[in-house]
Amino acid sequence: MKGQDWLVTDDGKCQPCESVRPWELIRDNYRFYRFLTEVEDVLNQLITNEEDVLNQAIDETICLPAIRKLVRQLVLNSYWVQTQYLKPDPETGVSVMILYDEIGYPLTVQTVTLSPGSVSPIHNHGTWGIVAVMKGQEKNTFWRRTNHPDFPAKIDRVGEKILNQGDIISFTPDAIHSIEAVGDEPTITFNIYGEASMSKRFEFDLVKATAKNY
Repeated sequence: MKGQDWLVTDDGKCQPCESVRPWELIRDNYRFYRFLTEVEDVLNQLITNEEDVLNQAIDETICLPAIRKLVRQLVLNSYWVQTQYLKPDPETGVSVMILYDEIGYPLTVQTVTLSPGSVSPIHNHGTWGIVAVMKGQEKNTFWRRTNHPDFPAKIDRVGEKILNQGDIISFTPDAIHSIEAVGDEPTITFNIYGEASMSKRFEFDLVKATAKNY
């Protein structure tokens, strides 16, 4: 699975990250349960003392490089993951298959299928996220808040990036983007997100300069 790693920050900037060479990622019998355990181990390393937990002073985004590597390793080695997706919904053009979502476990893992031309709302995730393109192409458009005193939800377009099969993109919690499936075939992605509160997830209305929870 060749491709480039990317990081999108809260200000909408998309920057390339160092990618691990594919031959360094080959692992026999790299199962999905092992991936989940290793991601959890990475996150648990941040919990250094009880005060951090009580103050919620843990910045999980510093784990993104390590988790990106695990995601690339999983998609490269797991035929099961490569085949776990649905056909696009004929009405909405979007289908989501939940691979893992357990109460008390701070991760949501899913695959998303988009029919060509499908466009998402402008949104953030309220937590860190990593998306690996398994098939097709996905155009990401990046936005940032303008900090307008009268319109706190007003956003400006920063740029865009077309991701191809093998590319992996990661997001900080307040990174804002919208996606569009481009090309002639459905786009299939593997997505993993940290734990988020609904109060921190927003869908943005570009024209009205408003945002609502979703």
